[in-house]
Formats: sequence, C-alpha cells, structure tokens
Amino acid sequence: MARDSKVLDLNSSYSYLLWCRDFAAASIMATVDGEPAGFITGYMRPGEPGTLMVWQVAVDEAFRGRKLAASMLDRLAIQVDASRVETTITADNEASIRLFAGFATRRRAALERRPLFTRDLYPDGHDTEFLYRIGPLD
Repeated sequence: MARDSKVLDLNSSYSYLLWCRDFAAASIMATVDGEPAGFITGYMRPGEPGTLMVWQVAVDEAFRGRKLAASMLDRLAIQVDASRVETTITADNEASIRLFAGFATRRRAALERRPLFTRDLYPDGHDTEFLYRIGPLD
C-alpha cells in the first residue's frame, strides 16, 4: 500500500515489520470485507507525553473517497488518548494537508505549521517536510 500510494517514502519490509512489533499500539489498520484497506503508522513522542506522531497514512486506491483515512486518524487519536497530534507533510501533498486540517477542525484544535526538515538537510534533495502540530485536542 505504501508503494502504491506514489506519495509515501518507501521503507524496507524489515522496517515495517519492526514498526508492527514495536509501535503497534500507536498504529492502526483498516479492513473492508477482510481485505486491508488502509493503515496509519505512528508512535508516541519520547519526552512529549500524549503527543502522537503520525509517520505514514495510506489508503488503498480501491477504498479512497470513503473518509477512511479520517476515520482511522480519529480512532487512533482516541485509542492512544492523544492530547496532541503531529505529522510532517511536504507542501505538494494536498490530500494529507486536507486530512490533518480536517482533523484539527473536527477536534476544535489549533493547527501550527512550520518547516521541520528543510531540503538542505537531505542528501537526496527531498522536499521540505513541514511539521503540523495539532492540539490541545478537544
């Protein structure tokens, strides 16, 4: 699903297996009729109690347009009892920008945006990742 998204940075299968082992409590997977339909990987920020850092969000193309990502994000924030949610998004990822802006609106929370990892920090010329910080959550 991450590969097929054409937006997410693809990680090794090993890293996804470690993620599932070590950070399952702060991640979520959606199924439709028993088939994987989407996932969110995240973790609770060390030293920032209550802050959920969302690493990747993906929805299989066959299941897009059903608000599945929004439902998973809402459920995950409740599941981990998050008081804040953070993520990083590149300026051209309009779907993720809408997802997290909508989450902030639904939760009646402030949304702050600032550059976190600028292009010059990446050896491969990756676009700037902007930190989206949402909270405190209602």
